[in-house]
Amino acid sequence: MAQALLRLPAVKAESGASRSTIYLRIQQGLWPKPVRLGPRSVAWPSGEVAAINTARIAGKTDDEIRVLVVKLEAARKYPANAL
Repeated sequence: MAQALLRLPAVKAESGASRSTIYLRIQQGLWPKPVRLGPRSVAWPSGEVAAINTARIAGKTDDEIRVLVVKLEAARKYPANAL
């Protein structure tokens, strides 16, 4: 299944967080790192943004979200539907 890549304005709209908050959460391990699209552009997989939002809505703790972020980033290297 193809996943859309969301640029920063879309991620801000989906999460309700500002740019500085998103990058602070990345440093804290509470948000997945972006995927590099080119030398000056990045994006986030839409499924990862949705998973983090769902975890926040469900009231997961920061430690639980950190574990989720590690799993999401690891899944990039070994996707279930790899060719």
